Amino acid sequence: MSSVSILQRQTYQPGDWIFKEGDDGNLAYVIQSGEEEIVKEIDGVETLLGTISKGGKFGEMALIDSKPRMAAARCSKGATIIVVTRGIFEQKLN
Repeated sequence: MSSVSILQRQTYQPGDWIFKEGDDGNLAYVIQSGEEEIVKEIDGVETLLGTISKGGKFGEMALIDSKPRMAAARCSKGATIIVVTRGIFEQKLN
């Protein structure tokens, strides 16, 4: 089976949440187009930690440490994102 056939792509509109802080993390993401914001609630205030654009990766720490999401990811511009499963991630590491 070729890797192209198992890659999943998802599209998001501005304001859509990809995941929220505290969610279980079993997927990582690569931005094919668009832009995402990484945000975290600090002392009750939503704080922008950074933005990620085309070619950028995010969410991979949850696949490495198997802990809940430390921050949230929200689409800031319409985006197409490639979903990376734990299996694909481990295969690429090997």
